Amino acid sequence: MKKIVFLALSVMLVTTACAPDFSKEEEVVQKTDDNKQKAVISKYSISDDTYQSVLPFKESKSRGLTVSNLNTRLDVKEFESGLTRLSKDEFSTDDYYYQEGQYLDEDTISSWLRRKWTENQYKDVLKDYDKEERDKVKNVGLNPINTGEGTAAEQSEKSPIYLAHILEQDYLVKDGDELKLGGVSIGLAMNSVYYYTQEKGYPREKKISREKLQEEGEKMADEIVQRMRKIKGLENVPITVGLFEQEEKSSLVPGSYFAKATAKKGSSELGSWDKVDEGYYLFPSNAVAADERSDSDMFGNFKAEIQDYFPNYTNIIGRGFYQNGELQEMTIDIPIQFFGEQEITGFTQYIAGLVMEHFPSYLKVNVNISTVQGPEALISREPDEKKPFVHIYK
Repeated sequence: MKKIVFLALSVMLVTTACAPDFSKEEEVVQKTDDNKQKAVISKYSISDDTYQSVLPFKESKSRGLTVSNLNTRLDVKEFESGLTRLSKDEFSTDDYYYQEGQYLDEDTISSWLRRKWTENQYKDVLKDYDKEERDKVKNVGLNPINTGEGTAAEQSEKSPIYLAHILEQDYLVKDGDELKLGGVSIGLAMNSVYYYTQEKGYPREKKISREKLQEEGEKMADEIVQRMRKIKGLENVPITVGLFEQEEKSSLVPGSYFAKATAKKGSSELGSWDKVDEGYYLFPSNAVAADERSDSDMFGNFKAEIQDYFPNYTNIIGRGFYQNGELQEMTIDIPIQFFGEQEITGFTQYIAGLVMEHFPSYLKVNVNISTVQGPEALISREPDEKKPFVHIYK
């Protein structure tokens, strides 16, 4: 396991006197429809903008499906963190506690992600099951029916797979010394590209417009909320649904949420849909140069100054996160070929200085420096911090 060396450049030093006391915890009773059990909430929060979790930590009932159903690891991370971000508008971090989804299990989500079957297709499917198991096989797929008629291209045009995954997050609220479910957020990951195979085995793809994804996503969200209201424990809590457009498999940036709506307590109908104005740009790229020229130039100057001193290391990329048209966070990956400890230390110090020089103080910046052996250094500058936090793995 690598040790961490903290550079003098960092001001994030932790001492015994100022370290948070993680032993200060609050014991509560977590209440569900079926039982009660003791739970613990730490009184220390990482930040005012972060949900506190409940211990013991309960894994999602559908854990593992997200990784297999989404295109990239970037989409996997953003699908979850983006839904948490949207949830803060409905479920304040001051009043609610985070818990992974406990109501939609793996079998339920998998059945909803399937295609809807025709009557004959459904009968054929049931033939593969014993009589006592057939009642468990429901024709509840949310993706469109594929009759199998026409060429593969014609089928993909008529009935692509729109919905890739469903994510549940639960938000708990205190009621005296008890914790109970206060609300649920649901993320629907929609495919911006549908991948299929032609008759002769050639891989093909069909792009799906944002407008079509929203049209289909809204219909699916309505159906999901109605189904959730029939699940014990979900009859009378607010349910927020976010639509997420995942990127194509080759993308170097994640997808993003583009719309959200909420069903109020006890209602099976979602309210009006609101636009979510956020997304990512790759730096450098033609897209960011055309849409965000000043930010593109800022990154270009940062990269150029590195190349002046280290001309062999040009494979530097950035991912910029935008909200409401403004750059909020920049994550930069710098692969290097240095092998000496002092060489890596010197390079990291140099990059930390450039971060302070080239990026405005309001911007959160993270720089990951790595070699083929793995991560070598991390530089992190929070908004309005006068010095970055730097550490080197050793």
